[in-house]
Amino acid sequence: MEYDFTLKYQLAAEDCDHDAIVERLAEAGCDDATIGIGQPGRIALVFTREGATALAALMSALADVKRAMPSARLVEAAPDFVGLTDVADVAGVSRQNMRKLMLSHAADFPIPVHEGNPSVWHLWDVLAWLKTRGGYDIKPDVLDVAKSAKQVNQAKEARELEPQVNRQLEDLIA
Repeated sequence: MEYDFTLKYQLAAEDCDHDAIVERLAEAGCDDATIGIGQPGRIALVFTREGATALAALMSALADVKRAMPSARLVEAAPDFVGLTDVADVAGVSRQNMRKLMLSHAADFPIPVHEGNPSVWHLWDVLAWLKTRGGYDIKPDVLDVAKSAKQVNQAKEARELEPQVNRQLEDLIA
């Protein structure tokens, strides 16, 4: 099955030759990605990748990028962090409808990752909640990609925050 997702990276200082980066990415198997180099020191790769599962597709893309750009640092796997407008677009409803759902189901609506203006949620949390309610046309591949992106982002954050604890856990569960 094909899965659509985006990987965003911070480039190392020595990775300033964009043509060389694009060439290395193609050689590493990232020819199924559209490459965006709009912000200095950053790169975004929009993939449409085959995989047995969304997580397998995402992991293979991460491995390919790591081979091409070993010093690049993953910023975010997407789609994951979203506002209500983004969720509404995926679910095929209006932003006003999403806001109404959030307010009228405050007790069980997913908790945002960041509460403020704007609030930000994990896409998977809100889509899974909508799916349990029924009546929303949420494509299974989109749900799988959102869940996988969330897993990658949370694993990345946990590894950065507690590297020693993670090494100990890896030793214990390996």
